[in-house]
Amino acid sequence: MTAAAHLLTLNAGSSSIKFALFDASGREGALPVALWVGQADGLGPGLQARLQVRDRQGGRLHDAPLSGTQATHSGAIAALLDWRAQHCDDTPIAGVGHRIVHGGAEHTHPVRVTEAVLAELTALEPLAPLHQPHNLAGVRAAFAAFAGVPQVACFDTAFHATQPDVNRRFAIPRALHDEGVRRYGFHGLSYESVVAQLGTIDPELPGGKVVVAHLGNGASLCAIDAGRSVATTMSFSPLDGLTMGTRCGHIDAAAVLFLLQSRGMTAAQVTTLLYRESGLLGLSGVSSDMRALEASAAPAAALAIDHFVEQVVQQIGTMAAALRGLDALVFTGGIGENAGALRRRVLAGLAWMGLDAAATAAPGPRLTTADSRVAAWVLKCDEEAMIARHTARVLRH
Repeated sequence: MTAAAHLLTLNAGSSSIKFALFDASGREGALPVALWVGQADGLGPGLQARLQVRDRQGGRLHDAPLSGTQATHSGAIAALLDWRAQHCDDTPIAGVGHRIVHGGAEHTHPVRVTEAVLAELTALEPLAPLHQPHNLAGVRAAFAAFAGVPQVACFDTAFHATQPDVNRRFAIPRALHDEGVRRYGFHGLSYESVVAQLGTIDPELPGGKVVVAHLGNGASLCAIDAGRSVATTMSFSPLDGLTMGTRCGHIDAAAVLFLLQSRGMTAAQVTTLLYRESGLLGLSGVSSDMRALEASAAPAAALAIDHFVEQVVQQIGTMAAALRGLDALVFTGGIGENAGALRRRVLAGLAWMGLDAAATAAPGPRLTTADSRVAAWVLKCDEEAMIARHTARVLRH
């Protein structure tokens, strides 16, 4: 990297791209702080696309609609570069880091993206159909926009490669495991960002037993012992585990067989049902958005919230069992960071574990009393900072 250079991070979804710009010369020990962050959302036919950029204090730097060819992944990146050229200095981009949801069994560390790597990741698209194709579309768009600039893939699955073998296997024939039918786990970049912050809230926590609850439209839990993943609720795909916005979470495999064999549904129909029509949306018939459910008077909306809370409470118990104990619980993700009433319900359901919720309605970061046997915290998920850190390390070697 040059003496003065920037790193750009891209997190491409189905209709959006989150991005952030970092100083490439940041300190190794601390999580880097973005110079500015933003997103292009509403990308795709029939949507209202916008490009928004904010400074590190949250102040608005840019907010404008995108139209025509700009309302695509590649067009949005081009619009971002045009804005940067007009309003920022000409410091070169030394590297572009990408969030890639699935790295498979082989990619357990961040890597430079080559055509061979891109082909390997494309082959994993059926395992994460809501994410992987769009992640890789962002990579291809960045290749076109940044000719000759190194691209680095950072994997959500990689953090869970430390899990013991017994927690990575399904009870199926060994040959299928060896072919890749195994528990992978996801949201790894989020969990890494929380681990990086633990020492700032309690110097004992980096060596302790911690359950992190990443609660958002996609939701999962992770049992972390001394900074290493031990178990997690998502498994072969981001479909498993907790109830989510539109994903069903854990479901008996025989129910899927019933839909295929007795109801005559096709594999494509079942995929749509389980990935896009289930979860909070399916339970409520109202919305997949927790904010809309909390504002709704519909009984089915209340049922969906109850279901979500109960699954989180039960599975936190499972994660604590995997750790053989619990020192702290950390909430993160869009729901975890912002839904205070829901957090309090989860803590009330875990009082038997020694979580004594603070009486105050303060938003955190500590959510339990000073003498609570198990502490609960809320921390910001910062996947972009982890992507920047990984990208910098790859480019240095």
